[in-house]
Amino acid sequence: MDILLNLFNDNIWFILLTVNYCLVIILSFFILLKNKNPVKTLSFLFALAVLPFLGLIVYYLFGQDYRKSKIFEKKYFLDNQKIKEWRNNFKLDCSEREDFEETYGEDIFKVYKLLKNNEKAVLTFDNNVDILRNGEEKFKRLFEDLDNAEIHIHIEYFVLFDDELGLKIINVLMDKAKAGLKVRLIYDDVGSKISNSVKRKMTKAGIEHYAFMPVLFSNSTGKLNYRDHRKIVVIDGKVGYVGGINMAQRYDNSYDNDRYWRDTHLRLQGGAVGSLQSSFLLNWNFASNNEVEIEQSFFPKSKPESEKPVAVQIAASGPDTDWANIMEAVFCAISSAKERIYITSPYFMPNDAILTALATAARSGIDVRVIVPYESDSWAAQYAGDSYIEYCLESGIKIYRYCKGFIHAKTLVIDNLFSTVGTANLDYRSFSINFEINAMIYNDGINSQLAEMFLDDLKECEEVELERWKNRGISRKLKESFSRLWAPLL
Repeated sequence: MDILLNLFNDNIWFILLTVNYCLVIILSFFILLKNKNPVKTLSFLFALAVLPFLGLIVYYLFGQDYRKSKIFEKKYFLDNQKIKEWRNNFKLDCSEREDFEETYGEDIFKVYKLLKNNEKAVLTFDNNVDILRNGEEKFKRLFEDLDNAEIHIHIEYFVLFDDELGLKIINVLMDKAKAGLKVRLIYDDVGSKISNSVKRKMTKAGIEHYAFMPVLFSNSTGKLNYRDHRKIVVIDGKVGYVGGINMAQRYDNSYDNDRYWRDTHLRLQGGAVGSLQSSFLLNWNFASNNEVEIEQSFFPKSKPESEKPVAVQIAASGPDTDWANIMEAVFCAISSAKERIYITSPYFMPNDAILTALATAARSGIDVRVIVPYESDSWAAQYAGDSYIEYCLESGIKIYRYCKGFIHAKTLVIDNLFSTVGTANLDYRSFSINFEINAMIYNDGINSQLAEMFLDDLKECEEVELERWKNRGISRKLKESFSRLWAPLL
């Protein structure tokens, strides 16, 4: 026995390397059989071959296709009779389809059909849509709606801090729960910071709350996990919120923050709220590991009064969807543009498909403009995003860097009829890794408002000039190129 033990100790590295490369050989066959993008396939094979042990870890964290392995089990939710009844209420008949296609054109109609076919995304025509600029406007309206809640409050957020603003929200939720309302809360375990004492108070008050995909050492693993980046509030099934603004006081400029925060959010009433509700309930089943009983109050039949109702389609995307719904919808919308494409994104690291679509649009004479932060909240994201600027400028895309503070809005305006506001950035994580949700809006009035806000934001921007940009230092270019290698993980 001692001889075997000594032999093992003397050859431990050889044994470990042998085991590693046996696993690499087996894993390589599985990777090849997936027939994925050749560049991505070669990259993983290279990492496995030259990085013993580390290559296996990298592939485990980033190489698996969770869309195909189905993290979520949707069958119960989609088979639920109440969900089916609600969806059937919004099925378009032939006349509605023809009218919609005639009004918005065949190209934009493709966005609707894409999302309908991808995830049966419901298109509703009966919505009130309020665009909320910055946290000051959002939280004022949100507190009013929370105070008026009568039956239930459902909240799902990437960032919820127990700072001054967060505690104010949590206290309202606790008061409502004590008053008998059903309060359900999902918060991302990496993005949020809530002390154990506050969690105990929420539980005692009657709030049902769960961390989404809990991880250990969350401060160091924030970029290594599939995260719930969605921002959803549903109140009594009648009022919904979605957009870029998280629940922490740095998102509200009425607080004494170090930096001005520019963001965009939506307040919705109408059928689109039911789609937000559906998305929340699906994640609730997953986060709580408990199938919630669908109540009629989740999907009330009452419709809001509106002189000019807005057509809205909610698109959710993530490892729980068969397709990259938001990315495909954005690609489809960009490809349909004929006059203008206005994009605001705090993290601009587009994949090849989106980058090619934007460059092609710009070279064909379409007015393509992109607003990004002058200074990001992440140095790696800053350099990675900057690495795309030169190619964009050479293609005719106009790039503007927001100088007033940090711009965190995620908006897209196409021509005069289509626009989207939501949680998805124009980067790899939002398109392929994180759980995201966007409102796709088919309306000239909302399009006009968002376009005006975009042009107003340009006043606080510095336009990037190609010749000047080319002259930036070699050390900066090296940082950009190095950071770009990690763009899918940032």
